[in-house]
Amino acid sequence: MSAIASRLARPTLYPALRRYWLELAWGVWSALNLGAIVIVPSGETIPFHFIWVSLSLVYSYRMWKLRHTALVLLMVVATTGVALAWAVGQSEAGFDEWAEVPLMALMFVAMMWHVELRQDVLEEVRRLATSERRLLEGQREMIRDVSHELRTPITIARGHAELLKAAYAGQLAAEDADVILHELNRLSRLAERLLILAAAEHADFLHKGPVDVGRFLTEAGTRWKGAAQRHWVIQPNTDKTILADEERLGYGLDALIENAIKFTEDGDAITLTATDDGSEAVLTVADAGVGIPAEHLDRIFRRFARVDHERTRRNGTGLGLAIVKAIVDAHGGSVQVTSEVGRGTVFEVRLPLR
Repeated sequence: MSAIASRLARPTLYPALRRYWLELAWGVWSALNLGAIVIVPSGETIPFHFIWVSLSLVYSYRMWKLRHTALVLLMVVATTGVALAWAVGQSEAGFDEWAEVPLMALMFVAMMWHVELRQDVLEEVRRLATSERRLLEGQREMIRDVSHELRTPITIARGHAELLKAAYAGQLAAEDADVILHELNRLSRLAERLLILAAAEHADFLHKGPVDVGRFLTEAGTRWKGAAQRHWVIQPNTDKTILADEERLGYGLDALIENAIKFTEDGDAITLTATDDGSEAVLTVADAGVGIPAEHLDRIFRRFARVDHERTRRNGTGLGLAIVKAIVDAHGGSVQVTSEVGRGTVFEVRLPLR
């Protein structure tokens, strides 16, 4: 019969011991100190203070409900008061020491109020953080869905515009079709960039492999040489390899080169350089364009940020540099910019070597 009773009690007893072990340990500790006050009155209030200090530590860790806290407080006040009264009766302690009982209780109540206030503030912060996270996740999902949905109508509209342009070659309708194609291409780039930004924080954003830095830079420069009449200087001065997503990284480098073309004129110099400093590969895109005012440098990597130039209002989406930063950050690298109005801009991307 006793074996059956022990088996029935075990499932409920052990979880309770695991859950309330701290309270049980504090109860044993407090009982020992109460005994020390009574048995060794010459110890004065040292065991008494041990009880109250330990109670404060346990409460700051556990934070019981108000009713439970009040019951524990009343119990400690009563037991320590009786124990100190015994010590006073034995002439081992003065009445001034007994008066510490209500003072310690008041100090504990003040501490409890501050802990509760801090807990309320933390809960509010957690609530706001959770709400903000859900909002951001919802925004990312919406951006991703809208960008996906835009692809199909853009593709269909582009196809019809190309047909119109071919059918009415040399006529005014062909020029109108050309304008439509230009704007559709802008929408397509915007949708693609929104998709990249929405995916940048996901774990599967990158698919890394070995990338030869010099070859990577040379291929990017070769792609862009025919796109704009600039004085191109390509310097692949390293044979190092990095572990990177070549497609995503290429998209980021293309955004920097596109930005350099946007702020230069025909014949201006654009220099692409790849070097390394032993621990990092350094990719540099430098142009001799209009430059960026100093007051804008601290915000150009934000989404939809634009420098106050007429050409950016006409052609820019304000997402190119934000994508560069998102891609470089995902690779564990960094991107910096230096610029001088009227003399040009230098973007420097640093990526850890393999």
